[in-house]
Amino acid sequence: MSNEPVTFWDHLDALRSVIIRIAVVTVVFGILAFCFKEPLFAVVLAPQDGSFITYQLFSQVELWFASLVGVGATDLSSASDFHVALINTELAQQFIIHMKVAFCAGLIAASPYVIYQLFRFVSPALYENERKYAVHLVCGSYLMFLIGVLFSYFVIFPFTFRFLGTYQVADFVENTITLDSYISTLVALTLVLGVIFEMPVMSWLLAKMGLLKHGFMSRYRKHVIIGILILAAIITPTSDAFTLMLVSIPMWLLYELSILIVKLTNKE
Repeated sequence: MSNEPVTFWDHLDALRSVIIRIAVVTVVFGILAFCFKEPLFAVVLAPQDGSFITYQLFSQVELWFASLVGVGATDLSSASDFHVALINTELAQQFIIHMKVAFCAGLIAASPYVIYQLFRFVSPALYENERKYAVHLVCGSYLMFLIGVLFSYFVIFPFTFRFLGTYQVADFVENTITLDSYISTLVALTLVLGVIFEMPVMSWLLAKMGLLKHGFMSRYRKHVIIGILILAAIITPTSDAFTLMLVSIPMWLLYELSILIVKLTNKE
């Protein structure tokens, strides 16, 4: 084995190889996703209809809760009648959106390989204990981001889209939702929730660096709860407290989990 020092150009060449492999795998998965157009958009466009599993599930839960407390159910109980038609207003827009969605799907499918390649590139520069923490950080971040994406798709976006897609200032003013607006909102909310769910991992990292203490987080818990309620009201502008709590409670639990993680990390 050669003991010659690795030069900057050697690192650059290795990085180029990593980027090429990542690009090839991502493009391959993107092409596969592009070819399976109907299954891909069956998943992406599912929340536009009342038959989506989230609407049906929470409709049943709300009907059960309403019968339990003896009050009338809100409009969630009519989820089976919900449907918002999407339109396209530009000649090439559907094809462009098809390519964008296929690329995003390809990137998501290739993301484990992308993370693996990037970690292989940087791991030789880490000490053994640093490599262990890096593995925990990468795996934890990836897992929490996926949970945030799923939470957005199955909870946040359906109720946000249902409210905004059916909201009218007057009966004679009809909503005309474009496909581009639908996809843009879905992607934006998904990214926001994915980042929010990184809270425990980032708290652990900051605690490891000595920049965050659990006492500080506990002291400002009330302020954070108010901020969570405001943020939940912004990203889910529905008219009922049930949906607001549905969004804010998981975010509050994430903060409590972050406090616990920081507390355990500070003890270490």
